[in-house]
Amino acid sequence: MTLRKPNLSDAPSIAAISIEVWIGTYLKFGVSPFFANYALNEFTSRKTEAFISDPTQFVLVSENTEGIDGFIRVSSGSIAPISGCSEMEISTFYVQPRHHGKGIGKRLLNAALVYAREKEVESVWLTTNAENTPAIAFYLAQGFTQIGETYFRLEDEAYLNNVYSYRLA
Repeated sequence: MTLRKPNLSDAPSIAAISIEVWIGTYLKFGVSPFFANYALNEFTSRKTEAFISDPTQFVLVSENTEGIDGFIRVSSGSIAPISGCSEMEISTFYVQPRHHGKGIGKRLLNAALVYAREKEVESVWLTTNAENTPAIAFYLAQGFTQIGETYFRLEDEAYLNNVYSYRLA
């Protein structure tokens, strides 16, 4: 397993992982056109190329002998949905489910936290769906603390998300 910064040519792989993880995590009973349209419009190669190229985004991929199996994106200048957070967000953190438990997530997260420390921020924050029990357990085990709640909004629908913070200082 190698961690590295992505190239623009990695955008399709990152977009595919995003679709796989998002659908597998949040759509438990089938894929409706509503959610399919969201996933196919949100997780595109073009949008992925844009954040890979954006200097306010720190992106790392995990790569095995077959290809990319996970990635993390840290966004600078992100305003948290609750007060008391820095402007540094772990905005996307996906590892293919078949690779869970192999240490990929820990390595990606640790590299992101090293990056954040180098930027001298006091903390990083993230949100996750309040029903995503495996992710919540992972974040708590890594030292994150739940500090509030917010909602992920998709058109007229709202889904409860927890807000977590990790103190660096």
